[in-house]
Amino acid sequence: MARLVKRPRLPQILAFCAADPVERVFLEDVARRGLGRFAALRDGRRLTALLHLGANLVPSGPGCAAFAELVSRTEPRMVVGEEDAVTELWEATRDALPKPLDDRPGQPVYVLEQPPAGGGSGLRRARLLDLDTLVVASAEAYREEVGVDAYARDPALFEWRTRIQIEEGRSWLWTEDGRILFKAEASAWTPRAVQLQQVWVEPELRGRGYGKRGLADLCRLLLETTPAVCLFVRPENAAAIALYDGVGMRRTITYRSLIFA
Repeated sequence: MARLVKRPRLPQILAFCAADPVERVFLEDVARRGLGRFAALRDGRRLTALLHLGANLVPSGPGCAAFAELVSRTEPRMVVGEEDAVTELWEATRDALPKPLDDRPGQPVYVLEQPPAGGGSGLRRARLLDLDTLVVASAEAYREEVGVDAYARDPALFEWRTRIQIEEGRSWLWTEDGRILFKAEASAWTPRAVQLQQVWVEPELRGRGYGKRGLADLCRLLLETTPAVCLFVRPENAAAIALYDGVGMRRTITYRSLIFA
């Protein structure tokens, strides 16, 4: 019978994540970087489920209802992860947590393992000189995607996070004449997979193929050193889904996101 472990060891976490490196890319990334806190279910020496406790709760594996007591003492901004794991955790904690602002089941996870044709874009790594531009663009992208003004909530934290993404080489963009034709960042990066987020083109420039060209070149760049590029998307975002299909990504599992703040 699986037993609750409040502080699993790093080798155990990495072994668990290795069993599904795309679904668990975020968990592996934050574990390797020593961020946040983890709890787990263990059967013998093997972890069977894992939970990251932080601003975002990220469960994975069967039996996540066992984490209910730990979760009931938290105030998450989001619960996100593989759909069955999130659903099981939510059903066990919904009486202890506030009502979410939004519930997004059925979010397809897309994966690409073979480089697409080049897009011929002007894609480059972001530089600190781009910070002000990226803060504005990232705030707008977050507001579009999540429906929350994260910059207004905490401007200093938002600017710090954007700076860290740039300094760690996790932010890319394509600009011309001061306009952003394409931007994206890595929300998680391990030896096995890169998870992208905030794939974005200025609204006035959409529909001209910039997104496909920029994403194709970014995927080609990342696949030189990492076996898989992945991301997840709202199922009603038809334009984004068409973009990911267009560069050759394949649909795999589904995620669910519960957004609280």
